[in-house]
Amino acid sequence: MVKMRQEGRGPVPEIPEVAFSAPAGRPTGVEVMTLAELRARADACQLSAPHRPGFHHLLMLDSGRLVHSVDFREHVLAPGDLLWSRPGQVQHFGDLTDAEGRLVLFEAGFLDPATAAAARIEDWYGPPVRRPEGAAARGVEEAMRQLHGEFGALGGLPLEIHLDVLRHLLAVLVLRAAYPGGEPDGDGACTASAAYLRFRDAVERGFTRSRRVADYARSLGYAPRTLSRATEASAGVGAKEFIDRRVALEAKRLLAHGDQSAARIADRLGFADATNFSKFFQRQTGTTPIAFRTAVRGGVG
Repeated sequence: MVKMRQEGRGPVPEIPEVAFSAPAGRPTGVEVMTLAELRARADACQLSAPHRPGFHHLLMLDSGRLVHSVDFREHVLAPGDLLWSRPGQVQHFGDLTDAEGRLVLFEAGFLDPATAAAARIEDWYGPPVRRPEGAAARGVEEAMRQLHGEFGALGGLPLEIHLDVLRHLLAVLVLRAAYPGGEPDGDGACTASAAYLRFRDAVERGFTRSRRVADYARSLGYAPRTLSRATEASAGVGAKEFIDRRVALEAKRLLAHGDQSAARIADRLGFADATNFSKFFQRQTGTTPIAFRTAVRGGVG
């Protein structure tokens, strides 16, 4: 799972990208397993090494404790917590020895487009960990249980019907996971969310070309202050900090995944030169690009 590539003085482990691969005899596009099954099938060293899956992970912890890292941020999961990591995010598991629960792996294309849009499955900025409570928690648990049961019920239905049932049950699960606390209250929350979502999507398309709030405000038809208020309400930071964090995250991914120089990464992210990029990165992360790359890859080794 960890490939070796020459860089500098010697071999450096490269964080691998992992494609979805269905087990033999199983339907493609989705897989459901317990954490006990995951422990039995996967090497602990592979799971604990940073990797970049090209598919979604939905994990619900039933008992124990689990530390899981998503995009270089560590999350401590307790029973009842629901982890959702998206394709392209860098992640790695902590010690699975005492953790029990269920894990759903699925490709975005397995769901119908209407469900994918309603659940906002491409929302990379959504919180990786959610904690549904009360009726919402029971709904998620029941959806997870039914999906797991149907996944193991091969032979009971024709394959195409079995796939349709899996697709519908997964739709129920992701919709419940996307709205663990129900609908937001009040028109103000909806208005702020709409402005934020438009800004978020514009940043995703344009962060390598502009880091100026004024540019996004002009293209979207908002005042810069309106974007900042909406972003603060939805993401907890102002619009400028939101843009800078997105750029810093992409820089971390590029540093962790390849051997490009700081100058090449600076050019890809729209910086005038490597010096300006290095100053920006250190201001955002507290470390230099080279020190970050060494720390991440040293951890893999």
